[in-house]
Amino acid sequence: MASLLSLSSTTPTRPTLILHHPYSPFKGNVRNLKATQCSFPCLKIHIKSKVGSGRAVVILGRASPSQFASDDTATSPNARFRLDNLSPQPGSRKKAKRKGRGISAGQGGSCGFGMRGQKSRSGPGVRRGFEGGQMPLYRRIPKLRGIAGGMHAGLPKFVPVNLKDIEASGFQEGEEVSLASLKKKGLINPSGRERRLPLKILGDGELSVKLNFKARAFSASAKEKLEAAGCSLTVLPGRKKWVKPSVAKNLARAEEYFAKKRAAAAADSSIETSSA
Repeated sequence: MASLLSLSSTTPTRPTLILHHPYSPFKGNVRNLKATQCSFPCLKIHIKSKVGSGRAVVILGRASPSQFASDDTATSPNARFRLDNLSPQPGSRKKAKRKGRGISAGQGGSCGFGMRGQKSRSGPGVRRGFEGGQMPLYRRIPKLRGIAGGMHAGLPKFVPVNLKDIEASGFQEGEEVSLASLKKKGLINPSGRERRLPLKILGDGELSVKLNFKARAFSASAKEKLEAAGCSLTVLPGRKKWVKPSVAKNLARAEEYFAKKRAAAAADSSIETSSA
């Protein structure tokens, strides 16, 4: 070893560690070291110089308990937290149960899992909600319909707008009322799923100007009021549902077949009326 380490103790219970300066990794001036309190309260620094030699000796000794008991800030009421006095609260750390270590571990020979049964075997056990094969609780309770039950029946299918809101938005005579114009006026601001929903006009309120409406659907009261006010109504077609090419081909053949059948029935009825 590069540095010479020797243990010397004046008493049997106080070992000291002597580091010779020329061979130690310490690079500073030993004469500037003072016997101040160390960050480790259990160590004490002594500086000695041998007579007849210019080498200084640094002695790290164990301090007596009386020297650092007065600086024990952990016991004072206004203690300042430091790295040397941090500790968890009493009772916050508990010893973990050492399962599978025999009867001496405190859980008996079966670790607290019992002697027999599915839950005493090794493996994952049973899933949550499993009641041994009988009808579980989550299937015995009443079901909720609509959006509360997780179905799509309760989700909105249109962006609704009432006639009173259209009247208050300031449309002029002959203007067009559509999804784009209502967005431009700031009357609606759909987001998320509602951005793909069509427009539906509801009949709450009255309308005093003639407008051109283009929407997917109109309520019965809105249609009656708009026709009485002289407004033009245009029902926009819905989005066609995608079907497989083979299904579309069969639907086209069925439509062609029934169209021919209807034409033949109409021709027979016309012949009967002419002969009569």
